[in-house]
Amino acid sequence: MTSARAELIEDAGAAAASEEFFRSRPFLEAEGVTHSLRIESEQSELVGPLIVREVPGTDAHDATSPYGYPGLVERAGRTSPRIPGTTASGLDPASIDWSATGLVSVFIRHALGPAPLANPSERNVVQIADPELPPKSRPSDRRQVRRNLEAGYELELVPGDAATAEQRAGFLGVYEQTMRRTDAAEHYFFGGDYFARILQAPQTWLALATAPGGALAAASIATVSDGYLHYYLSGSADSHLRDSPMKNVVARLVEHATALGLPLNLGGGIAPGDALEEFKRGFANRQLTWLTSELVCDAEAYEQLSRGRDSGGYFPAYRA
Repeated sequence: MTSARAELIEDAGAAAASEEFFRSRPFLEAEGVTHSLRIESEQSELVGPLIVREVPGTDAHDATSPYGYPGLVERAGRTSPRIPGTTASGLDPASIDWSATGLVSVFIRHALGPAPLANPSERNVVQIADPELPPKSRPSDRRQVRRNLEAGYELELVPGDAATAEQRAGFLGVYEQTMRRTDAAEHYFFGGDYFARILQAPQTWLALATAPGGALAAASIATVSDGYLHYYLSGSADSHLRDSPMKNVVARLVEHATALGLPLNLGGGIAPGDALEEFKRGFANRQLTWLTSELVCDAEAYEQLSRGRDSGGYFPAYRA
């Protein structure tokens, strides 16, 4: 028995759009969002942005949330999402009629915190620097930050919409150097137009660490969304790795988060326990599990498309 109904709205995410970065118009446009997902009952309405895609070699379609933490949020003016078919941890996806979406599957990236759908997957552990808790920094990190400042490194925090073309180009340069160093997948090379667009969103900043002599050594985009300051995308120049200038950038963002009265989400590593996660742990005083939902909307089509595939746990299996 179903107690809620899902549908797609072909509106480039407009139904879910807000001032929050991960649902802001500049971000949705940069990500190429095509639709809003709406899950409705008599008592509640949840909405979130989606990118609807063709399943290669078929006439079927599936969908994924854009990058980051866009989530499903309660539509303004509606009441509690606790409706028939829900549990204490959220709406049971099995109680939702997905037929009107016409989708085979949906992958949803939730905002940080409790998921509005029951039985989410624990996707990753993110590191949080929370100003309401005693601050944390390793003595070695403090020494490196101080050493860089004494050597002549300078920090600048520029509002996104005030960032110059030169500053954006500098960020793109160090970001792409970092992606090449880490052998990142092609879809992580977002390009200059992407960054120019998302920096037009409300409450975004470009944090820049300039080395003695004026070269950009490290940079990060920070943005406010859903009660957090997010250390979103960042990079360091190959030529300045020895000085670890990203430590200065993170230390500056911890200060900025404190001034805003918001916890700083530093994100996680590429893999649990790797060097990137360990770096972020040096500034974090708590951690949080980030959640996702992997939803099969058409079980028969999903089974047919996935038959014979060794997914290795990848969702959806037919795209492994």
